[in-house]
Amino acid sequence: MRCPACDSDSRVVDSRESREGKAVRRRRECAECGGRFTTYEFVAERTPQVLKRSGAAEDFDRDKLLRGVRVACAKRPVSPARLEEIADAVEDLISGRAELEIATEEIGAIVMSRLRSLDRVAYVRFASVYRNFQDAEEFEEIVEEIARVRRREAATRNQSELPLT
Repeated sequence: MRCPACDSDSRVVDSRESREGKAVRRRRECAECGGRFTTYEFVAERTPQVLKRSGAAEDFDRDKLLRGVRVACAKRPVSPARLEEIADAVEDLISGRAELEIATEEIGAIVMSRLRSLDRVAYVRFASVYRNFQDAEEFEEIVEEIARVRRREAATRNQSELPLT
């Protein structure tokens, strides 16, 4: 490793694990000027590719995903920590896959499943963009789907067990 001050060779003075074992921190000393500096060594991971509807592919961007979820949850009682949890869950699911490519439709479905249980208004907002609604009928279908789920949940809550006598 070259010294950032004088561009001479350096030697490792100290090495230890860092960032929960995901990096190696190395303290180095320049052989020429005696200056000390720190370097970090990480595993070079391949970034998953997102396959767009147009057929193009781009690197997965967690910040882009988070921006979309934030827009859907704007002015809703959803904490930033919950939004981070959604982004973390999506990122974990994508990075845990054997394939390095994932379609935007799959990412959208994962986000929608998380938003449905979190906030119904945010779910409809996200679905309207993700599914690219073109008319009011498509919007009505998603609202009716939410109403069906709500009625089903209410029916199961109100059921009582019959006595076995």
